[in-house]
Amino acid sequence: MADSSRRPIKSRDTALAGRIARALAQSSVTPNQISAASMLFAAIAGAAFWASGSAEEPLRSLCLVIAALAVQFRLLCNLFDGMVAIEGGKKSPTGAFWNEAPDRPADILILVGMGLGADAAALGWAAAALAVLTAYVRELGTSAGCGADFSGPMAKPHRMAVATVAAYLPSTPRLEPAPVGLKAAMRASYSASSINRLMHCGLCSIKTTSSSTRATPTS
Repeated sequence: MADSSRRPIKSRDTALAGRIARALAQSSVTPNQISAASMLFAAIAGAAFWASGSAEEPLRSLCLVIAALAVQFRLLCNLFDGMVAIEGGKKSPTGAFWNEAPDRPADILILVGMGLGADAAALGWAAAALAVLTAYVRELGTSAGCGADFSGPMAKPHRMAVATVAAYLPSTPRLEPAPVGLKAAMRASYSASSINRLMHCGLCSIKTTSSSTRATPTS
């Protein structure tokens, strides 16, 4: 049975992902190190997005390609840290912390970098705050006994997909990567995920309260 506390990721079940995870598990690399590496790739992505805003071609395109690749490597770290820990049998007492904590600064680094690159710093910070709020609501639901809710429409994989696509959105007829794509991605990052998850959490709490009331004997 699938672990409901883990984000459902289809690529986790692919043969290639399994081979890479086994190779990492057999090496000296720890799941916590992989989790920490996700922040490094996020910092590279954020810096590249930021630099793209003031760079001239062809450097601008290069910055956006680097940003897109770094975003994907960040997601690969998020995939393999759990696989190495669980399927690879390398869990640690601090694994739960390292599984969650790096994601918050990673989101902030990427989304704020996108905002700075698009000359929309306030929008970048707002998107980063909403990303953190979305994760907070998920953890709130888990602590309330409602289970982990990884739904979108702008969960982490969705945010990172938007960030990757934004690096290649056209701003001219020549289909060159450009900051206008970043602005579109930032607007999309104003997600309804936190509202969706709050509704799930609220409905779960109502059901739990209702069940407890029915189960309580009357005198």
